[in-house]
Amino acid sequence: MTDFLNEYSMHTATCGELRKEDIDREVVLTGWVWHNRDHGGLIFVDLRDRAGYTQVVVDPDCVTEDEFHTAEHLGREYVLEVRGRVRARGEESVNPSMLTGEVEVLASGLKVLNTSVTPPFSIEDGIETDEITRMKWRYMDLRRPEMYKSLLLRHTFTQAMRSALNKRGFLEVETPILANSTPEGARDYIVPSRPNPGKFYALPQSPQQFKQMLMCAGVERYYQIARCFRDEDLRADRQPEFTQVDIEMSYVRRDDVLQMMEDVMAEVLEAVGVEHEFPLQRMPWKEAMDRFGCDRPDVRFDMELVDLTEIVRGCGFGVFSKAVEAGNIVKAINAKGAGDWSRGDIEKLAEVAAANGAKGMAWIAYTADGKEKSPIIKFLGEEVHAAIKEAMGVEPGDLLLFAADTFAVANAVLAALRLHMADLLGIERKGHALLWVVDFPMFSYDPDEKKYAAEHHPFTMIPEEDVAKIESAPLEVGSYSYDLVMDGFEAGGGTIRIHNAELQKRVLRQVGVSEEDMDVKFGHLLRALELGAPPHGGIALGLDRLCMLLAGKESIRDVIAFPKTSSAADPMTGAPNAVTGRQLKEVNLRLL
Repeated sequence: MTDFLNEYSMHTATCGELRKEDIDREVVLTGWVWHNRDHGGLIFVDLRDRAGYTQVVVDPDCVTEDEFHTAEHLGREYVLEVRGRVRARGEESVNPSMLTGEVEVLASGLKVLNTSVTPPFSIEDGIETDEITRMKWRYMDLRRPEMYKSLLLRHTFTQAMRSALNKRGFLEVETPILANSTPEGARDYIVPSRPNPGKFYALPQSPQQFKQMLMCAGVERYYQIARCFRDEDLRADRQPEFTQVDIEMSYVRRDDVLQMMEDVMAEVLEAVGVEHEFPLQRMPWKEAMDRFGCDRPDVRFDMELVDLTEIVRGCGFGVFSKAVEAGNIVKAINAKGAGDWSRGDIEKLAEVAAANGAKGMAWIAYTADGKEKSPIIKFLGEEVHAAIKEAMGVEPGDLLLFAADTFAVANAVLAALRLHMADLLGIERKGHALLWVVDFPMFSYDPDEKKYAAEHHPFTMIPEEDVAKIESAPLEVGSYSYDLVMDGFEAGGGTIRIHNAELQKRVLRQVGVSEEDMDVKFGHLLRALELGAPPHGGIALGLDRLCMLLAGKESIRDVIAFPKTSSAADPMTGAPNAVTGRQLKEVNLRLL
């Protein structure tokens, strides 16, 4: 790789490659001035490029007077070309923290290729500069070694993914960016069509329907490193434009897709230097919800949810007993090590519970010296309390946190508290943990919209034994669906698809798609399914999120070259911005 880095270039060596074996080698280096120091007549310059750092020594006896004068007045981030000879550093000046720390280059000539004004922040790792400033000067931020390393990891991951899929017979196919608006759970970005007044394209939320039609076309194995767009509220792991590894296969069952992806992921993780055992665990959705309260569990630590519904049925604590009578559930987690927290600190946790839908939060603390404190113990009764302690495996120093609500709310509350407590207690989460969550329900019910929605998406295949329940008992219908979960994040999701047009229509009707919309928005897919569509299925992996996790970052913005802020803005270019009246008129739009 190093040889190729030096081809077609002004330099003959990178700033990160020189070692003891290169002593007496004549080299040309190019890069940015990182640091420069005047030590009693000798000037030391740390020169940086994307490969690393090299110390350059400028001796007035080895360069011209003008060149030495230039070296005396170098500023940070000046672009420099240096000619010189590699030599060993003195024993006392070896720098073990640099890969090139045993050698230096004695300059025989140097030239400033460009100057630089004072940088907006220091070009080094671990800076405390706020993120907006870093994004405004993103090209400077990307000069920092840790940021370049993230881009390199992303590149390695992507190329390894392409290589693994190519050799398994997959064909890379590009699908349209300007497409029809087909609602898939989030708002579309719409684009006016100038030649078609009053009509609009939508930027794709995913290539879902196009890849299904490629299966109908006989491509059989397809993939794409696809750009996708969703106009939604952002979080640390969301962006308005993002990248996914989109994959589809014909003539497959669920296990075929999962096995293929495990084989591919094993190769890709090896390429980026991450060890992981395969095959992966396959956890049913119901088990994930019961044990962890969510469908993307972080299984690297314990503190699992325990169902206490039957234990507290009819107990003296009204919040619990009334919840059970209403058909809801009561669950708890055991935060070991928090039993000696103050009452005030414990009750602050109610804010986390409330943010996830709880109306309140019950708790019991067991101090290290054997005492019990809680506002609810006196209502439970000795027998129920003893049963709770046994079920929760209580020991001195434990803190029990309860949720009594619907299945969805109680699980959401305790799932959030579990992660929050793990952070507060400093519970170590070593390495990476990948697993499959499988067998999602086909439908969920939205009480606000008063209609059914697809848990994954409405193109998901239903087990044959559940087809008859689509209209009569939709919440009992299962699906051939699967998510790849990594470290508590959804890293990818997929399904076996519906390949029968009539079954697809029934599902679309159940999620509220009218006959008119069915034809306008999904007619192209339905017609393709009517023309001999083979059984098919696939998966889409979140490239940004996977790279974020592998790089050990907390935001996908740190693994995207030019990301947007949480308000979907680009501080560097000023996008989004106003357009002229003439531009609006050309596309038949006006601002209200």
